[in-house]
Amino acid sequence: MREMTRRKWLVAAGATTAAVGATSLAGRVSLFAQEATPASKHNYNFKNISPRDLIQQRHLPNVELITQDNQKVHFYTDLVKDKRVVIQFMFARCKDICPVITHHLVEVQKMLKGRVGSDIFFYSITLSPEEDTPRDLKAFAKLHGVGPGWTFLTGKPDDILLLRKSLGFFYKDPKEDADRNNHSGMIVVGTEPLMRWAMCQGGADPKWIATVIQTEADAPLTGAVDGITQADPALHVPIKPAVNKTTPAAHVIGSRVGWEWRAHSDAGRVLMDRRDGCGRPRDG
Repeated sequence: MREMTRRKWLVAAGATTAAVGATSLAGRVSLFAQEATPASKHNYNFKNISPRDLIQQRHLPNVELITQDNQKVHFYTDLVKDKRVVIQFMFARCKDICPVITHHLVEVQKMLKGRVGSDIFFYSITLSPEEDTPRDLKAFAKLHGVGPGWTFLTGKPDDILLLRKSLGFFYKDPKEDADRNNHSGMIVVGTEPLMRWAMCQGGADPKWIATVIQTEADAPLTGAVDGITQADPALHVPIKPAVNKTTPAAHVIGSRVGWEWRAHSDAGRVLMDRRDGCGRPRDG
């Protein structure tokens, strides 16, 4: 038997790889057993689109919505573009987590001392557009003591679904995804011009939520908020230790089709389901 030297082994391996690649190309099937995309359908145009525009196209659809005052608006151009925003999903007939999250945000609104509606904008989007009319949303806001500068929104069911999934509120399991309560526990915090997007738990202490919003809104511009410095794109916020030793004090929501979320967690006060970051409470 001929001795197999390292050089001969590398040559043999290269020949095998080339043969597999040639077979793959000839059969129009990739090495991962997926049908190759026909060349006629390739539509690469990366150099002509900015990262900000790419984020808008993938995650901030410009769907038409209706406010609690029955005014038509477009999600991206009217509500999000060039703004600092806080976004949550809810529905007026929710008896579980929605009232809790709304109450927390009402407290946060007071802590921000007039900034909501001025340079930070709150948006609550219904998960039940078939049921929640602008009148229902206005009544919900009044019931919970919502202050000025906070907009409640409804729209066409398909548009709301697109918006929800584009913002990262979805479960892979269709049954879990269909449960509206699974999508109302997390809050999106963003500074659109700077392409900074994060999530925090709506069930956390309102002081914590306010800190997250102020940090995301102000740290990129001033360098620090209450001593927390902005040294790199991933902000390291000091947190309290978790009550449950098996639960990490902070978690990363993860990447959703190239949409990188930074997550803020106050796990010492609330325990959330981490299976896909949609924020459904669980017993702990």
